[in-house]
Amino acid sequence: MFPTPIEKTKPSIQLLYKIALPIALILWLLPLIAVAITSIRSAGDITAGNYWGWPSSFNLLENYTAVFTNSPIGQYILNSFKVTLPTVVGTLALSCMTGFALGVYKFKGNMLVFFMFVAGNFIPFQILMVPVRDLTLSLDMYNTTAGLAMFHIAFQTGFCTLFMRNFIKALPHELIEAARVEGVSEIQIFWYVVMPLMKPAIAALSVLIFTFIWNDYFWATVLTQGADTQPVTAGLYSLNGQWVASWHLVSAGSIVAAMPPVLMFFAMQKHFIAGLTLGAVK
Repeated sequence: MFPTPIEKTKPSIQLLYKIALPIALILWLLPLIAVAITSIRSAGDITAGNYWGWPSSFNLLENYTAVFTNSPIGQYILNSFKVTLPTVVGTLALSCMTGFALGVYKFKGNMLVFFMFVAGNFIPFQILMVPVRDLTLSLDMYNTTAGLAMFHIAFQTGFCTLFMRNFIKALPHELIEAARVEGVSEIQIFWYVVMPLMKPAIAALSVLIFTFIWNDYFWATVLTQGADTQPVTAGLYSLNGQWVASWHLVSAGSIVAAMPPVLMFFAMQKHFIAGLTLGAVK
């Protein structure tokens, strides 16, 4: 039923595995390696078409300095934080409450409401471009970080509710019943009984949502424009010149823009893995 562990397979299969794994890893990392190398190339290398060869010069300091001097990347990164952090907090707050309601209470239409949250995850977000843009215009929230954050909160709450509801559903219901017998209110049960048990799930979702929103490019270009409101993913395009594509600067800016989610993942790695694997074994 389950795949045979690689240690118990034939020696020929193990040899093939040891050969194929590094090749697959290199192929997977190849685009990232290309971006990292391009970020230290000179503009002459890019013009000459030297994309994969050895750089003629290593312009590490020059390129990364130019990223901050030739564009308002600091403002773009600040905008990304203004969008991402409220989205993470708002999404987790809503999904914890909706997940608690759907996972603990049995009421008519419970599964219907849950399926509506699930179904929202399967809607292609591209078809929402025009109605969402019109909605932000009618609410006077177009080209604002608050409008972009509110949209992300609405869009990500469905996935987070699915995650939280299933997590809470797996918790021992006897804990909630014991608290009710003691006369604890439902709000206190949620805050003092359920929420402490949800910390691993909250940590895992925090990393996922932070990464999703920080790396968003589509809605950043649809709902914002200009350095005052655009997140860093959309603002990287400003590193290109009007007539010449400065891909070495765009690559350097991409490395800078990728650092916050990478640092957050390593900071929350222990909790992230615990949240994803909790309940996998008895």
